[in-house]
Amino acid sequence: MAQTAIAEVINTIDQAEKRFGLSRNISQDFFEEWHIDLPEITTGDRDSLKVLWNRYIYHRSNGQLLESTAMLLLVSPLLTMAGFYDSPFLIKAEESVRITVSDSEEILQSRIDVLVLLEYLWVIVLESKKTMLSVWSALPQALAYTMANPNLEKAIYVVLTNGDELVFVKVENKKYAFSRVFSPLVSNIDLENILQILCKLGTLAIKP
Repeated sequence: MAQTAIAEVINTIDQAEKRFGLSRNISQDFFEEWHIDLPEITTGDRDSLKVLWNRYIYHRSNGQLLESTAMLLLVSPLLTMAGFYDSPFLIKAEESVRITVSDSEEILQSRIDVLVLLEYLWVIVLESKKTMLSVWSALPQALAYTMANPNLEKAIYVVLTNGDELVFVKVENKKYAFSRVFSPLVSNIDLENILQILCKLGTLAIKP
């Protein structure tokens, strides 16, 4: 499916489920990768995360972050620390997609930028503006993106973020589940958790 068509026909989780035969798996065992047996992070990584968090808080305190700024301040440094810019990972940037979400008062428009790492690890950044869109706004499109993968029996992991919140999603055998919401704005401990999960998912993504 052309990516420009995804936002036109997939705007809700229900639409994604019906179109692709997806269903949510609520079992605790299905997506335990985000909270079980996470790797330890080094003292150096912990120090780097403190610097990253202070920098993020400084800029975030002066206003909402556009997706390009969120990538520079938060997402890209975390990907670097997790080793995703090095072999065997290969980053492929997908075309930005505009999405529209209706609330009780107005029509909100935004866009998402997508990075694909080794086909089995996706990073999706939702644009942040004055009127903040929830990170969940990008979930229907994220589910649709994963359906383009030729091997749906292998787990695919998605990282969704709008700069303030971050959620991990797992899709396997047309079942999906997601983690709790991580909020770097609330605590720098969440950044440590995010890095641990990224490192673990990176290891899983390169397994044959």
